Amino acid sequence: MTTPPALLIAGHGTRDDAGAEAFRDFVRELGRRHPELPVAGGFIELSPPPLGDAVAELVGRGVRRFAAVPLMLVSAGHAKGDIPAALAREKERHPGISYTYGRPLGPHPSLLNVLERRLDEALDGADRSEVTVLLVGRGSTDPDANAEVHKAARLLWEGRGYAGVETAFVSLAAPDVPSGLERCARLGARRIVVLPYFLFTGILPDRVRRQTEEWAAAHPETEVRAADVIGPEPELLDLVMERYEEAVRGDLRMNCDSCVYRIALPGFEDKVGLPQQPHFHPDDDGHHHGHHHHGGHSHSHAH
Repeated sequence: MTTPPALLIAGHGTRDDAGAEAFRDFVRELGRRHPELPVAGGFIELSPPPLGDAVAELVGRGVRRFAAVPLMLVSAGHAKGDIPAALAREKERHPGISYTYGRPLGPHPSLLNVLERRLDEALDGADRSEVTVLLVGRGSTDPDANAEVHKAARLLWEGRGYAGVETAFVSLAAPDVPSGLERCARLGARRIVVLPYFLFTGILPDRVRRQTEEWAAAHPETEVRAADVIGPEPELLDLVMERYEEAVRGDLRMNCDSCVYRIALPGFEDKVGLPQQPHFHPDDDGHHHGHHHHGGHSHSHAH
């Protein structure tokens, strides 16, 4: 019987210890649920263990083939460039290994169901038709990634009866959280729920909550509530395995139609065809690596 490829989970990383531990707990839970598979996980920046250590752990367990799944909601520079670059580096370090690379998680119907549950918890029985949701994403210099958050917002709105679902970002993209709340109010919202589009707790989700509370304190005429992050729900565990199975089958369905690294989008023409380099996200801990070098990737997402 052929041994199935191992599962490698690639996380972004955070300076927030609780957020990093939530990721590590999630990887351990996946391993417990799937004893037939070697499972390991690592980060591309900011938190231990680094992705290279996770690959080395799998190799040490005799793994020669694995499928890598980015534990990320949208396909921005990290999923499109940094993780493939890191995996290519590990292939050089460990001759003889092979891997396939899966696609990011969202927006998936099962995650939309979790977001709906988070909204229900925050609403505590309030009438949905009177509620405007502000879905807050991480934010990126990649227009395609920001558009994915808008897509999630639209899908969350469809058929669920909310007054509306608006979109904001906590870093690198407009509108920011206060501007998003202002837009909701100008559209006539009397009751707003701010919903963080994040998997786990961390510095940026904390910033979303803090900015929400500050705006609410300055606008007592508007009722504002803050919902929780997605968290390590069963739907998320199942979705990672779905992405793993896709990667193993080679059924990746990567969206390249509006990729800033392939298509000359207005204002981003300089990114097409540039060499791809790993980079760091500037907003997780206040360090200042620029985002000017996302580069141009080849979209060779399977190896």
